[in-house]
Amino acid sequence: MRKDKKQVIGEEIGDEPIKLFLDVEPADDTPPSLHKLVKAYRGLRIDDFERFLGFFVAAGYDVNAKDADGKDFVALIEDQRNAQPYIELIKSIA
Repeated sequence: MRKDKKQVIGEEIGDEPIKLFLDVEPADDTPPSLHKLVKAYRGLRIDDFERFLGFFVAAGYDVNAKDADGKDFVALIEDQRNAQPYIELIKSIA
């Protein structure tokens, strides 16, 4: 890291940047609900993802959406090292 750059860890994210993940749309035949969940998982820390889920559900999106192979969000991420807290959140609202 350059000396003139400050490393920022754990800075609070406001609601509006989190809600932007609701705007992303798939470029293929992935269901929009599933695509939004995956993008948010990749881009948000667990606390922010939890807030995102509140907005996601309130907007009427489906936490149980499946892709063409019948895989839901949990099936897509379950083999990833840091996925367990995200899976627990999804299971708590599914």
